[in-house]
Order: sequence, then C-alpha cells, then structure tokens
Amino acid sequence: MGCSYFPLRTLMILKIRKERPLQNEYWMLPRVPFKVKLWLRIPRISRYVPFGYEIDPEDDEWLNPIPKELELLELAKKHLKQYSLRQVSAWLTTQSGREITHDGLRKRIDVERKRKHLTSIKREYARRLQKTLQQIEALEKNYTGTYTYDDEGDESCTASHSQAS
Repeated sequence: MGCSYFPLRTLMILKIRKERPLQNEYWMLPRVPFKVKLWLRIPRISRYVPFGYEIDPEDDEWLNPIPKELELLELAKKHLKQYSLRQVSAWLTTQSGREITHDGLRKRIDVERKRKHLTSIKREYARRLQKTLQQIEALEKNYTGTYTYDDEGDESCTASHSQAS
C-alpha cells in the first residue's frame, strides 16, 4: 500500500509545480498597447488661464499645457460618475496643488462637452456633403446632355452641349 501511494503523491506534486511557478522563475506579462497623449499648446484668448495650462514665459499670447494637471482632469471626469462636483473639485485641488472650484470644473466640462458635440455634428455634415458631391459627380459623368452658359460669347444665352466622359 505504501509503494502504490508514493507514485500518486509524486504525480500530485509535479502537477502542482506545473500550475505554480517556482520561486526562482518569473513570468513575462504581455505588453499592453500604450498610447502617449500629446498635449498641445493653445492660444490665449482671455486673461483667464484654464486649469491644466500656464502662460508661456517666452510668449504671453500662448498657453503651455501642464500634463500632470490635464491627466488629473481626465481622471476627474471619470470620478464625476460616482461623486459630486464639490467632492471631485476638492480632490482635484489636493492632487494638483492648483485650486479649482466646483463651478470652474462644471464650466470646463460643459465647454468641452459642447465642443465635442459640435465637432461630431460638423463631421456628420462633412460626411453627408462628401456623399452628395460624389453623387453629383456620378450624375454629371453619366448624363449625356448638360448645358452651360457662355459668359464670354456675344450671345448672352447660348447653350453648349457637353460630351459625356
């Protein structure tokens, strides 16, 4: 009975070793795709300097980004799903060292939301316009008898027949 039990125990130990690494071994984790955010400087349009930016010391007309504050602001937007504006603005003030009120945070988020919404509307208009222009070009190419008016000729209402491509 002792001889038959020993090989089974050895198999169990080998099975456990395969599941767990030894102390001297290490595991390589797969690389996660990481995108670096490139914050751009913006023109200064008022005397107010928005949170996350500072005045460029060489040119007062431009604002340089402060990456730490902008990253904290992005994180604060996510915290707003669970916490109030006052709590998030207090957290943001303590983390960044730069004061921002709950009204200032609300205004900043509202402006960004409006700009994002307007951008999406304009992109949709541009997509529709591009589609319409392609349809017009297709009609012009396939249509056999289009007329244009000659502005340079002696006759003011002369119609010329264009040939199909």
